[in-house]
Amino acid sequence: MYSSSSMKPSSPSQANQDADDAKTYKELYQRCTDLVSSWPSRQGLSYLQLFRHEKGWYNGVTPLVGTMVADELFAARPSDIVVATLPKSGTTWIKALLYATVHRREHPADAAGDHPFNSLGPHECVKFLEYQLYRADEAPDLDALPDPRLFATHAPFDLLPRAVVAAAPPSGCKVVYVCRDPKDTLVSLLQFVNEYKSRNGRELVAVNAAVGFFCDGVSPFGPYWEHVLGYWRAHRERPERVLFLRYEEMKRDPVGHVRRLAEFAGVPFTSPEEDGGAVDAIVRLCSFDNMVGLEATKGGRTQLTTTTVPNSAFFRRGEVGDWANHLSPEMAQRIDAITEAKFAGFGLAPSLIEL
Repeated sequence: MYSSSSMKPSSPSQANQDADDAKTYKELYQRCTDLVSSWPSRQGLSYLQLFRHEKGWYNGVTPLVGTMVADELFAARPSDIVVATLPKSGTTWIKALLYATVHRREHPADAAGDHPFNSLGPHECVKFLEYQLYRADEAPDLDALPDPRLFATHAPFDLLPRAVVAAAPPSGCKVVYVCRDPKDTLVSLLQFVNEYKSRNGRELVAVNAAVGFFCDGVSPFGPYWEHVLGYWRAHRERPERVLFLRYEEMKRDPVGHVRRLAEFAGVPFTSPEEDGGAVDAIVRLCSFDNMVGLEATKGGRTQLTTTTVPNSAFFRRGEVGDWANHLSPEMAQRIDAITEAKFAGFGLAPSLIEL
């Protein structure tokens, strides 16, 4: 689905050009790596050492470098759609829903055994710019991908590639953002991080430490609140370009949200599709119970930055309000107080669960 720029050259002159390009890309990656490595770093709610971007965002060297390289190299099309989330905010689900919706005519959701999800996980179908495509000195060849091209990012709005947020064609594209209650986001992220640390024999992050890291913004592309507000402002300014969804509302009404995705992507469901149950079929296909049973989930792996992750690690039955089983009342109150203070005056409810 995605190819590398290091394809076999067709002529000696092409070989020379490819060699020059490879050198240029390597130099770009090295410059970005040197810059990121010069920033302050600390431990946080991650299995990576987290570096503090000049704009206040935290992440590891490789995803921050990928973000910077994507900013330089990514050429957007108006038909592109970028899924944006914080980690563990329903990313795998929204990727699956969007891919299945956009490609439903060539890959019907009710075609048993014949859907790409049987062999590829959602993160292979909709790849991250900074974690998968722009990594390891690579400059992926994305020109051959058919419209609409689907990508993903965990980056905050003000670190998106300039071509994504450009105001007019030929650049610019659409963004689908999903946010989730901060307490549930924290708990899910902690479990993901500790599963990785456990697999690699590393010390786990305690819950009280995780809460401290999260509240201080020291988590992948944290702080949480500024990340959400960046996309919320963009949605309010350009609702036709930025769709803002809430995980809790998606859980309550997945069918309605699949229709919203289709409308936003420019591929609304026809009356015959509605009558034939196409929307319900996509919801069933992308449901937790179905996805966890697929071979791609049970046995597949996904390359993220410098490591591979079992696809099964991306699936957790993200129940709304599950944080209550993991956080003390005092921890919850601390997070709620920050949420209320940060979101005051922006039209966002203090508790996303209460929406």
